[in-house]
Amino acid sequence: MKEQYHPLEVETIAQQHWHDSGAFNVTEQPDREKYYCLAMFPYPSGKLHMGHVRNYTIADVIARYQRMLGKNVLQPMGWDAFGLPAENAAIKNQTAPAKWTYENIDYMKAQLKRLGFGYDWSRELATCKPEYYRWEQWFFTRLYEKGLVYKKTAAVNWCPNDQTVLANEQVIDGCCWRCDTTVERKEIPQWFIKITDYAEELLNDLDRLDGWPEQVRTMQRNWIGKSRGVQFSFNLDSPVAGIDSFAVYTTRPDTLMGVTYASIAAEHPIALALAKNNPALAEFIQSCKTQSVAEADMATMEKKGMATGLNALHPITGEPVPVWVANYVLMDYGTGAIMAVPAHDERDFEFANKHGLAIKQVFEHTDSGNHHFDPQNWSEWYASKANDVSMVNSEDFNGLTPAEGFDAIAAKLEALGCGEIVTNYRLRDWGVSRQRYWGAPIPMFNLPDGGEIPVPADRLPVLLPEDVEMDGVQSPIKADPQWRKAELNGNPVEHETDTFDTFMESSWYYARYTCPDYQDGMLDSAAANYWLPVDQYVGGIEHAILHLLYARFFHKLMRDEGLLSSDEPFTKLLCQGMVLKDGAKMSKSKGNTVDPQQLIDQYGADTVRLFTMFAAPPEQSLEWSDSGVEGAHRFLRKLWKLVHGHLQAGAPAPLNAEALEQNHKDLRRKTHETIAKVSDDYGRRQTFNTAIAAVMELLNELNRLSDRESANGLAVEREALDAAVLLLAPIVPHISHQLWHALGHSEELLDSPWPVVDEAALVKSTIQMAVQVNGKLRAQIDVAVEASRESIEETALAHENVLRFTEGQTIRKVIVVPNKLVNIVAN
Repeated sequence: MKEQYHPLEVETIAQQHWHDSGAFNVTEQPDREKYYCLAMFPYPSGKLHMGHVRNYTIADVIARYQRMLGKNVLQPMGWDAFGLPAENAAIKNQTAPAKWTYENIDYMKAQLKRLGFGYDWSRELATCKPEYYRWEQWFFTRLYEKGLVYKKTAAVNWCPNDQTVLANEQVIDGCCWRCDTTVERKEIPQWFIKITDYAEELLNDLDRLDGWPEQVRTMQRNWIGKSRGVQFSFNLDSPVAGIDSFAVYTTRPDTLMGVTYASIAAEHPIALALAKNNPALAEFIQSCKTQSVAEADMATMEKKGMATGLNALHPITGEPVPVWVANYVLMDYGTGAIMAVPAHDERDFEFANKHGLAIKQVFEHTDSGNHHFDPQNWSEWYASKANDVSMVNSEDFNGLTPAEGFDAIAAKLEALGCGEIVTNYRLRDWGVSRQRYWGAPIPMFNLPDGGEIPVPADRLPVLLPEDVEMDGVQSPIKADPQWRKAELNGNPVEHETDTFDTFMESSWYYARYTCPDYQDGMLDSAAANYWLPVDQYVGGIEHAILHLLYARFFHKLMRDEGLLSSDEPFTKLLCQGMVLKDGAKMSKSKGNTVDPQQLIDQYGADTVRLFTMFAAPPEQSLEWSDSGVEGAHRFLRKLWKLVHGHLQAGAPAPLNAEALEQNHKDLRRKTHETIAKVSDDYGRRQTFNTAIAAVMELLNELNRLSDRESANGLAVEREALDAAVLLLAPIVPHISHQLWHALGHSEELLDSPWPVVDEAALVKSTIQMAVQVNGKLRAQIDVAVEASRESIEETALAHENVLRFTEGQTIRKVIVVPNKLVNIVAN
């Protein structure tokens, strides 16, 4: 063993050994407990960033630890390779998206290997490869045949610059999150998958995911948004284009007697019919198409509207209610129309005050105190559902609580034949169409006379051409009439030119890892059922809703297709915190990024891994620190130096636990206390920073209690160093690999069993007690655990420092607090 620690040399040797031995390639072994550990796969953007490094190090630490527990561990890696950024980069660099993507994959794969992650690279997949998306296309056609896929014209967020649809969350202040272009609302044909058919199961099964952070489960519950309410109809006082009524859904039918107007969405059929002969209304509707529809923006934006000149009839009183078109009502939420109760809904309150509409109070606070109603100033109690409010100005319903009012008005509407209690979900069907090029083609044929038909299974995959030129205006497959042309049974048809939302690829990749080379179907059920569900999933909180919800949905779809048997894809979920520098998230735009490659070259991969694990618990944000990186490197040099010095002292004899001196016993106890703590930190708590701190403490004790002059001293030190190397192996695997063999072990460190606590070593033969003289600490004494009170007093009184402070005085009393304290009273 060399005296100095040379990271590059150490890491090259370890990585070559793992590669040559296929150390991380695994197969199904039914007689062994499996463990599937997975980090969310990266988009091949070009270079790894520190967020990647942290995410993948956390997962690798967990995987290596579970392997040392004797489990058959699968940890794969691949590439979320489709997406618009590749198109933008291709235009900028005058290349094809495929070429750019594959070059990035090669570079980033080399970076991952330099970090020593224990991936089964034989299972690597890239979602842009036909052998992957072929089965996604096949599955889509199966869902179509089962009635779970449909096409309809729908309003979408449209970026005119990127020529693509955006999710609500991708619209920031009314602009595209990528290019900052003003987003429009546009009606275009879209393909949808009926996730709403699974809304109840997706909601209920969240209760089974006790290995997920509660924050994530709450976010998904809110996104699914189950509610109980009443759907009823408003009749119009005069029909419009044959429409004589419109429906609304409300969770607060108890406020129905306070309706003073109704609002419809800009895309509502009534609004569109009226706009044909009303230029001002048409202009207003057009302006609504460029506003953000993200919830946060909808809550804070100015509430705008236009009167239609129509009246609806109140379903109970028959009174006329003016109908408005309002920018805060969306066609794709609920029915596209709302009953407006400005006294008890904050958005309606703001709208009514802005436009001079009536505000009718129908609830009052039961505590007359300071809870008066002011139609000019909103107060939270106006919208209360609690029993501290009761109905007023509501005819037969006066005096009822909100709950009583709900039931009474629902019953009244049912009796009138114009309403019923229904359960609704906020969740909407998943729109999977994208108008960009770099994605999996949607496997449908459009028929000449309208309609569509799935591409037959024997003609899949529908290949995406990779050798294309990007002009930045139109998708190459949309611009290529030859690509669109096809025949089916001798009849002309056209390929659908939309491509899949990339969430499609990321919704089932974890399952394909179990059988990436399987040619006879989407999944090999035997392999999928052995490995799934994923035991530990690691990824950012930003994927808490869409990716995780879609993956859960896809898993249930695959289960119902008979491809796998489990109900959920991920048993445990760990959402790692961000990497910050100077208090801000690292990003190229802020100019505060740190290049992992430079750090690896300077300090080695183990130092980078150690720092990212030591700087903060996994769920918390990590504040970047150059001095912290240097400190991690110093610790590894110290560990290396300790092992080197130990080996220079000679070979230890076998440990004889019965013949140890006190300092040897103390070091053994510290060793096994550390094993116990680190095992809990790795397993139950998943707090790797405290695990590292515990090993650091052990090495400090090793320095303090080291005894290389005796056989037992060397044996106890060897045990401590063996334990330290094993405990650190998941975090710093390269140096641990080298030190393990240097310490004389011939077996593979990767498969060495996790150290076990020797309970006998934890038993203390002596305890330390404080000695006070007249209430002031004067000494510390070590006494046998079974020592009598008399011998403790004798030891305390004989201590040289105690004698110094009691000299010439009379000992009046000696108080012994067992296992803690001796207090001597003298004067």
